[in-house]
Amino acid sequence: MTSDGNKPSFVIVMTDTQGTNACGAYGKAEALRTPHLERLAEQGIRFENAYTTAPVCTPARSGLFTGVYPCKSGGWSNSMPLYDNVKTLGQRFQDEGYHTAYIGKWHLDGHDYFGTGVCPDGWDPDYWYEGLNHIHDLGPAGVRMWRTQLKSIDSLRQHGITRDFTWAGGITDRAVRFLENSNPDNRPFLLVVSYDEPHAPFTCPPEFAEAFRDYWHELGPGANDDLKMKPKHQQEWATTNINKLNLEEGRLNHPLYFGCNRFVDTEIGRVIDAVDTHTPSQAVILYTSDHGDMLGAHQLTGKGPVMYDDITRIPLIVRMPDGTNAGLVSKTIASHVDIMPTLLDMAGLERPDSLDGDSLVPVLSDAEENLDKAAYIEFDRFEISNDSLGGFFPIRAIRKGGMKLVINLLDTDELYNMDADPAELRNLINDPDYENSRDALHDELLNWMYERRDPFRSPQWERRPWRKSRQFGWWGEYRLIPQDGYITDIRDYFTGRVMTRGAPRPADRTEEQ
Repeated sequence: MTSDGNKPSFVIVMTDTQGTNACGAYGKAEALRTPHLERLAEQGIRFENAYTTAPVCTPARSGLFTGVYPCKSGGWSNSMPLYDNVKTLGQRFQDEGYHTAYIGKWHLDGHDYFGTGVCPDGWDPDYWYEGLNHIHDLGPAGVRMWRTQLKSIDSLRQHGITRDFTWAGGITDRAVRFLENSNPDNRPFLLVVSYDEPHAPFTCPPEFAEAFRDYWHELGPGANDDLKMKPKHQQEWATTNINKLNLEEGRLNHPLYFGCNRFVDTEIGRVIDAVDTHTPSQAVILYTSDHGDMLGAHQLTGKGPVMYDDITRIPLIVRMPDGTNAGLVSKTIASHVDIMPTLLDMAGLERPDSLDGDSLVPVLSDAEENLDKAAYIEFDRFEISNDSLGGFFPIRAIRKGGMKLVINLLDTDELYNMDADPAELRNLINDPDYENSRDALHDELLNWMYERRDPFRSPQWERRPWRKSRQFGWWGEYRLIPQDGYITDIRDYFTGRVMTRGAPRPADRTEEQ
């Protein structure tokens, strides 16, 4: 398809394991020292209530880069690849004439954390630089150092770690090179700059970690959760993980994490500067993260099968090239699945029926709030092959208005009043004062599972011990797969003929039909 030089270009910058609790644009700016993200927020619109589709790497990224929920894309657990018939952001924009490049952590090929090193369809292989590419650059000794020997500030200093050694440094260098050569033929581009940092092993030059040697991060009320009236798997998770952190009186000391967090902010700053230098009137910048880190709140560490805001509420900032949304703050609830529809809308491209999200364009220009919007979050398993945090934890959640409902299919459910209890300490699932709002959210969540074709839907999601009314039933009706702009005709199982919308259910068909 012929490209249009007047179409906007896009730079998506993302981090890994960086929730709003680690981004100075969302609070604690002086302590966290992430000035470049704060600068981006001052120049763009900041979403206060943006959520990941799932609080673990592959599922979160699958939602962001396919525009459909992880349970439908194939990537519903780490070490699971996307389905071949699910198209990514890169494929869609490349087919529309965009120069598309992805630099950094991918984690969507189902192989392992580092990837295969092979650029998938939809992206320019000249700029592909995932973990395996970085491993090849480091060589065996460098890899051994990176993954096993850099466990403290002293070890970072002892081994003379500089930005040139880091994965983030290599990612930024390639991103800057792309931007320097981005517009030789007036062709619009989509560039993804995907940092692993501040994900473990928290590799950064030692001066960044040294600056946080004596920093104690306040966890707030979430530090006081005794996990009573919470699911058993949360209690078990707490007993096996919490002693790994340096916690004291509701505060966390973790200089490597916060130093690496500061370091990746400086790398993001280099990308922003390159955009301003080489494409100042052309590129939209969108910044987000795949999910957060519990950091000791609720006695939990890392990420996994919970729906607390600590790991599900992610930063989302969008800066327009003309500065029209500078300094705006939106309370509209947003999701990673909204990103693809938003970019397609901004580019004037058709939004296929298969996408699950909504365009945020009405919000971007003047913060036109959509207070009826909801975010849906899922969890099924941490990882398939290595089975980290082992076990199947089917969870679905809805965040809407001032409430959050969490269905833990195999355990106790949760309900939180996010306005009165933002730390999510008091589980209201059996509180009679919240029965009506709880059941309304439950109905909406069940409808979502049905309408979005959640493959894990079943009667068990409906038959909760606290629910006194309304059973949806599990049989459903026959529905055609939504059009995605690529799919070929769907043929009826009984007749082999092309099906059309509004056709009878298969059980009602006759040979003549």
